[in-house]
Amino acid sequence: MRRSHRIPARCLPTILSILLILSSLRSPSLHAQPTAPDPTMIAGEPDPREIPVPSIKTNLAPLPGPDALPLQTALPDPLLKTDGTRITSSDAWQKHRTEIRRTLEYYAVGAIPPAPGNVKGRVISSRPVLDGFASYRLVHLTFGPGEKLSLNIGIFTPSAPADTSFPVVIFPGGTPPGASPLPALSRPPGQGKGVNALLPVEPSKPALAPTSATNTSVNTAAASSFSGGNPVAPKSSENADLEAFAKRIRPILARGYAYITFNNNDCAEDTTLRLPDGSWAFRTTRFYPAYPEYDWGILGGWAWGVSRIVDYVETDSALNASKVIVSGISRTGKSAMVAAAFDDRIALGAPVVTGGGGVGAYRFSGEGRGGKEGLDLMMKKYPNWFSPHLHPFRGQTDKLPFDQHWFLALIAPRPFIALEGTTDGVSVMNAVKQSTLAAQPVYALFNATDKLGINYAEHGHTITADDWTAMLDFADKHLLGKPVTRRFDQFPSE
Repeated sequence: MRRSHRIPARCLPTILSILLILSSLRSPSLHAQPTAPDPTMIAGEPDPREIPVPSIKTNLAPLPGPDALPLQTALPDPLLKTDGTRITSSDAWQKHRTEIRRTLEYYAVGAIPPAPGNVKGRVISSRPVLDGFASYRLVHLTFGPGEKLSLNIGIFTPSAPADTSFPVVIFPGGTPPGASPLPALSRPPGQGKGVNALLPVEPSKPALAPTSATNTSVNTAAASSFSGGNPVAPKSSENADLEAFAKRIRPILARGYAYITFNNNDCAEDTTLRLPDGSWAFRTTRFYPAYPEYDWGILGGWAWGVSRIVDYVETDSALNASKVIVSGISRTGKSAMVAAAFDDRIALGAPVVTGGGGVGAYRFSGEGRGGKEGLDLMMKKYPNWFSPHLHPFRGQTDKLPFDQHWFLALIAPRPFIALEGTTDGVSVMNAVKQSTLAAQPVYALFNATDKLGINYAEHGHTITADDWTAMLDFADKHLLGKPVTRRFDQFPSE
């Protein structure tokens, strides 16, 4: 018969104390709070330390959240109506577009204000550049309630007879040559470095001194792409700075296209800074105070700014308003895609290496889905770029009632080309491919599948001369009717 060995009750406290001590030596306390945000946190897991962003009441009727939506592992069909019937004609699609846009605005972009209808442009300065090869104008736009909103744009046009009207590329960058930089809010030290943007942060700091370095990466990448080297350093002379900029975009002007530059941060400040109540600090500057009842994110603000530039283009006889191209790189590539989807006046969208939240489908991006930037990571790092209704889908990508191909579908049948890099560390090739293929049936309704293009160049997360050449070749074909022999439907083998 086996004997049982029982521990006397009086010894239990001592034994438990010893076990707790040993446990504490082996692992950190489960209740200890880190002194700084943990950038290694799994992107899809909720963090109880997050401070929610206060909700903003808008005029958009509420739509179901992830808890009320079914799982959809396949890309949602843009041709399938909410009543279960399928769109089979271009006329029916045009009516269905309102539903598609409402879904994207509510879940992805945020409620965007309507066009103000009062954009005015005043030429601040005008001068020839490149020894008369082109001209430059600095134009100050005013618009919005009481005409109190403004935006500076720089316009380069090739030299030509006075009655010439040029197709135009709108590409965001730094402060236009000759314009004064606006004061800027600070950026948290962890912004863009994998730190959860909804974790507690210090209160908003006062605006920093004006700096032309705001969003320099976008501006210099675009301006230096044709020169094949590093951007030219700013000179002490304003005129020399203008000449350097004009020299870098000369190949665009030489092909007969005008070029408009503006600072996207003059529309919405790219900062994850929070106010004491948890709201985003960017909503206190630029366009946002004029429209407090709209919950648009930063990408929506940049896209809305592009549309205000288009408003001006329609009044400028030197610019062809029927042949407007909008582009951008990375985050401004995302906003270029939004602008092209939401503004039918944009004739061609041509974003470059858009990454997560861009052309590539969320369902094919991120951890366990293709790698790189997926929905979970974007909601962790940059929730302020998007609609506040997108963040609840973090960790529930397959509950999304849409995916990024709906933006491309909304652009149909207008031309659109995704410009990508074969070694880009942000965009997922298969995600871009799946989005493009899933949008093709909408273009097919208009017999316009050739207007949905893709081009890969050998580079990483940047823009090069190859991208500009492909963009303008695509525009030559679809906007100007020129014969172009190259193809725009080739995906590289992964």
